[in-house]
This record gives sequence, C-alpha cells and structure tokens, in this order.
Amino acid sequence: MQLNLSDNTYKGVAEYVTKKLTNDFSFSEIQSLTNVIFTELLKVSKEERFLNPVSLITEGDLLLVIRAVNRLLKSEPIEYIIGNAEFYGRTFKTNSNVLIPRPETEELCEWIIADFKTANSLSILDIGTGSGCIPITLAHELPQSSVLACDVSLDALEIAKQNAELNGVSVEFFQCDILKELPVTIKLDVIISNPPYVLQSDKAEMESNVLDYEPHIALFVDDNDPLIFYKKIAKHALDTLTENGKLYFEIHERYSNEVLQLLESMNFVNIEVRKDAQGKERMVKASIQK
Repeated sequence: MQLNLSDNTYKGVAEYVTKKLTNDFSFSEIQSLTNVIFTELLKVSKEERFLNPVSLITEGDLLLVIRAVNRLLKSEPIEYIIGNAEFYGRTFKTNSNVLIPRPETEELCEWIIADFKTANSLSILDIGTGSGCIPITLAHELPQSSVLACDVSLDALEIAKQNAELNGVSVEFFQCDILKELPVTIKLDVIISNPPYVLQSDKAEMESNVLDYEPHIALFVDDNDPLIFYKKIAKHALDTLTENGKLYFEIHERYSNEVLQLLESMNFVNIEVRKDAQGKERMVKASIQK
C-alpha cells in the first residue's frame, strides 16, 4: 500500500485516509480518525490543516500515516495506535495491557465526584484500575482524598503509574488478586470497581477491535459465575468500609437486577442503580451501616 509522494500535502493525506477507510468506517468515523491521525501522529492542528491544505508532509510522517491506516484496517483501536486516550478531559497513556477508558466510566466518576465534592477528607480505593483513569480522575477532582488503586496485572499497573505522573497526582498503586485477598489495613470511605463482567460465551458476538486487542483478563468471566468479582469485592467492602461507606460498581446492563439482589442479600442499604447516557443500567451504588 503506497502513497503517491507527489501529493504529500495535508489535503492529499486526508484524501488518502478517506479512500482507504471508506469500506470499513462511516463518514463520521473517518472524519474523527483523520483528525486524530493529524493531531496525534503528525502534530498538525485542525486549524493549520485547513488553513494550509497544500503544506508538505515528510516521508517519515507519510510512513506513520500508512502504518496507522493499515492497523485501522485490521480493526486495531485508534487509542492503541496513537498510544493514548482522553478521559474526563485528560490524556491517559494506553496500550494493549489496559482497557480503553469508556464514556460510561466517566459517568461513574461524575456520580462519585458529585456525592463527595463537599467532603473534608476521603480514603478511596479503585479495584482493577487498568489505566488508572478512575483513581487519577478522583484524585484530581477530589483533592482532599487519599487514593489507592490495585490491579492483578503488573503491566497495567506500570501504565497506571505513568498516567498518575503524567497527570500530576499522587495515587498509591499496588498489585492484588482481588479473588484471593485485599491487603488493605486502613478503613476506606469509598470503594470503586469496574470488574470483568463479559461472559466467555459472548465472545462470538463481540467486535474484533475489542476481542482481538483489549486485555481478556480485564473483560471476561466464566459463564458459571458471572458475578464472581462483585461477590468478592462486596465482601471486602463489608470488612473494609467505614460506617456509611460507599461501594460503587460499573455493571453489565444484563445483570443489574442480579447485582442489586446480591447487594441486598449482603445487607447493603440505600442501593441505587443508575442508567448511563444511552439509557442502560450500567452503574450501582450501595452503602453499609454498622
């Protein structure tokens, strides 16, 4: 796949990207991807591109574009290609060791921030932190907080630590297999988790950009026990949360009732299921009373 070097202008490159992606992406997706390729890979702003459409691009930059397009045609997410993603107005490093941050996770953060914006001090733990987008966002937006985060994956924790440094906040990261133990001795005010909840049997219905590239350890659970992480984390929450402490989960819309019933059976109170912007029940909050 070659690009005509006689047309190595901003306009020519944009036309190339559009032509190559037309059969695989919608018009709006192509526009968005083209903008990302220019701004993130070529470091060319949208204004510069439209004001100077005949500006030339170096051969090295052309190769970057060609490689990016080839990867997109193999369904690789653009966030992995450029190495970062936006979340809550901030930039987070991403690679195939961490899930790409989702909009519904932003909504979960918004819920927590709204609940605690006037709190004097908080101790917060994010379980299964991945890129660190949740604890880093909360550390920014709730600066009175002491924030911890854990993950079973050392590779994910390395990315999370880099993201904390990149975004200028202090988060204490540690490795933990939550199905075995939670090595936290302090009392916590808030526990959050977006645990694995996709059934192994759902793989056949999933898009290749997720199935082929995002980390399976952060996605899938056994069909025989789809709530295993919710059960374990809720049990840890009962042991670790302060009086009136709060537990927040991101959930699969399919299991909202089951998660609600689980928390009720464990004597959590003030349980609330919330819909995301798409009208799907994707978040739950519960409290404990001791």
